[in-house]
Amino acid sequence: MTETSETASQATDRPGPLREFWYYFRENRGAVMGLWIFVAFVLVALFADLIAPHDPTAQFRKNLLQPPFWQEGGSIAFPLGTDALGRDILSRLLHGARYSFYVGIVVVTVAASGGIVIGLIAGFAPRWLDAIIMRIMDIILAFPSLLLALVLVAILGPSLTNAMIAIAIVLQPHYVRLTRASVLSERSKDYVTAARVAGAGRLRLMFVTVLPNCLSPIIVQAALSFSTAILDAAALGFLGMGAQPPTPEWGTMLAEAREFILRAWWVVTFPGLAILVTVLAINLMGDGLRDALDPKLKRS
Repeated sequence: MTETSETASQATDRPGPLREFWYYFRENRGAVMGLWIFVAFVLVALFADLIAPHDPTAQFRKNLLQPPFWQEGGSIAFPLGTDALGRDILSRLLHGARYSFYVGIVVVTVAASGGIVIGLIAGFAPRWLDAIIMRIMDIILAFPSLLLALVLVAILGPSLTNAMIAIAIVLQPHYVRLTRASVLSERSKDYVTAARVAGAGRLRLMFVTVLPNCLSPIIVQAALSFSTAILDAAALGFLGMGAQPPTPEWGTMLAEAREFILRAWWVVTFPGLAILVTVLAINLMGDGLRDALDPKLKRS
């Protein structure tokens, strides 16, 4: 009776999965800081219409290239200055967060969904089909990611939607390889054998039995891919192959400000800082997710 009560008390005192996750995640202070910055980034993206002082495409022709904190009539009309067309940089940055967040969500969703399905198929497929799938992924990975994205956008046409499609295709092989490796390590375990003996079909084994146990590295990869998607979208926008003017996307803002970099530093500095801070926060958060979800990194 005593041993039974002790076992029951230990089971009761054991923290739930969410509490255990937060316990290990908060040990990484950089990850917690990155999480709060990411939450602020999400809130700015959601409420940009309410926060922004001006319309992001409105042109104030009397205030071209005004420096930050320029006072007009005793009040600061443009806290971060204006660009060459007289548009408020702060308003464009706030709305640009919405585009960046949108790009990250769409790219990660498309790349992860397709990559997970293909990786599961490769992990359970016959050896010849597995070899064909992986060689195709190796070919895609052999090209520089930005160059391949540029080629795809050149074929599809320059636009934000086509840029997201191209970036998702470029990132997909990472999910395929990661999912396949996790499946190969899980499919030989006892619980998979038991499910197979119990009569579980191939699809049930793939998506119900094995996939939930492969999600930890995929979640970490998704967090890191989010920042990669923002960077690649900004790079394509900077090269004129992503979002097109007057869209207030951070990479497009950098492209429009290139010729004014020496005489109007603010038009380049603030979009660049927005990209830097956002990507750094997501990468820090990804490190915390890895520490919290990988059992090998957890300290007893």
